Amino acid sequence: MPRRSFVSFGPAPSRVEDPPNPDALLTAFLSSLSLDERSACAVLYGAAVRHFLHWLELHGIAIRTIDDRAVWRFEKHRCRCHRYSAQQPVYKADIAARVRRFVRFLEDQGYVQVDDGIDDLPRHLADYSDAIDHLQLAQGPAQSYRSEAEHVVAWLRIARRRWVDIDDTIIDQYAAHDCRCPVWRKRGELVASGMKRRRRCARHFVEFLRGRGVIPSVEPMADDDPHMAAYLTWLKQHRGATDETIRRYRTDITRLMPMLGEPSQWDAAALRRAFQRRSKETPGSASLLVTILRSYIRFLIVQGDCRPALLHAIPSVQRYRLSTLPGHVDPATIEKIIAACPAGRPVEVRDKAIILLLARLGLRAGDIRDMRLDDIDWRSGHLTVKGKTRRPDRLPLPQDVGDAILAYLATARPKFGEEHLFLRAQAPFRPFRSSAEIAGIVARTRERGGIEGVPTGSHIFRHSLATNMLRAGAGLESVGTILRHSSPETTAIYAKVDLPMLMKIAQPWPGDLPC
Repeated sequence: MPRRSFVSFGPAPSRVEDPPNPDALLTAFLSSLSLDERSACAVLYGAAVRHFLHWLELHGIAIRTIDDRAVWRFEKHRCRCHRYSAQQPVYKADIAARVRRFVRFLEDQGYVQVDDGIDDLPRHLADYSDAIDHLQLAQGPAQSYRSEAEHVVAWLRIARRRWVDIDDTIIDQYAAHDCRCPVWRKRGELVASGMKRRRRCARHFVEFLRGRGVIPSVEPMADDDPHMAAYLTWLKQHRGATDETIRRYRTDITRLMPMLGEPSQWDAAALRRAFQRRSKETPGSASLLVTILRSYIRFLIVQGDCRPALLHAIPSVQRYRLSTLPGHVDPATIEKIIAACPAGRPVEVRDKAIILLLARLGLRAGDIRDMRLDDIDWRSGHLTVKGKTRRPDRLPLPQDVGDAILAYLATARPKFGEEHLFLRAQAPFRPFRSSAEIAGIVARTRERGGIEGVPTGSHIFRHSLATNMLRAGAGLESVGTILRHSSPETTAIYAKVDLPMLMKIAQPWPGDLPC
């Protein structure tokens, strides 16, 4: 890993003897910096270290007890030291930065004992550098990930934080800290993008260490509320809920809890007020909110933490499933959207394969996000899809869809050891994080082709496929098989979109009835 810091990240040796005299310490420190003692840089470092050692002696601070608080005190002190003149704040900050490199030297030499809570840190940094190379990032982002990894290591040691205790709160403190760390860094005001970069790179390095088992992983089910923690665990273990479902349930319940308080104190009026307030914030999700809240109340009732009568306090949301027509577009518009997918760049090759999967097979965005390389059986021409029920279904692979996927695998997919079929086109080459990225691909394709008046989102292809199949003479059973519906009632909503057939069986209007 290319480094720009003055000090190593190796483990400090265990020293029993006292530190040598100040002159010997200074000579060893300048030697570790590979500086000529007669150079201007060595003179500046020598003056800063002598001043710091003199200040330590005046205040009776032993070298073995030095930490960053002592350096801060030295930086802020009103200098009346003999043979040392008062410095302006900007110069005092520069002196403190040199002193911190000296303190890091003392830590590396074992004169100041520090327990980071992690062993063999240089090897982990070197392996992390190799992992960054494996991501095939551009030179700038790759260097940011490497340098921020060294930076967070230095900051944690300065702050006397242990790696085993690191969490999002500590990472946020690192992202916002006023850098005086003993590594090469630009000083000055930190812009918002700099904080985001620090936070992103630090989390990436922490997740790397957690993946190797160097520091303990954060339990995703952990929660401050014991009722919530038990409920989420029950959803995962006994209901088989997906991580996305658990995330949604937890988010909505967490937003309701400040309005309700302790479950043992709930009453019907408080539940209704909280539900009405939350449903006004997200009116389109009122029915889902009823489902989530009733599920949580049932769990609390079984646990004995809530009164059973409160289950009936949540009002029902009337839904008329057949009151509207599913949105759809005609086959000509679908073909126009497909034709708007060029195949010049790798990202365009990938997008065309995704659009064809949506249009020809009516897949959900989540199906494409979760699709893996081994889901395609090239010999038999079938595609295995795991939908909402996570039950594998085999679908025929149309010729144009297979050709588009093959072109993507041969010419556009990054050479990366990832099981997911579709990856991001720019490094780091990771799978799509959410279904919204698939919807973004559809939106860009429509905009590229200048296609207007089409409903947004990727689900319009699924509705259009069902509608066009029915109008072409296919039965509801065939449509349900292609769309992988678990219930015929779900497919029945498309029966009303076949307007030409409905017109044939519609009775004429009887006209004016006699009085």
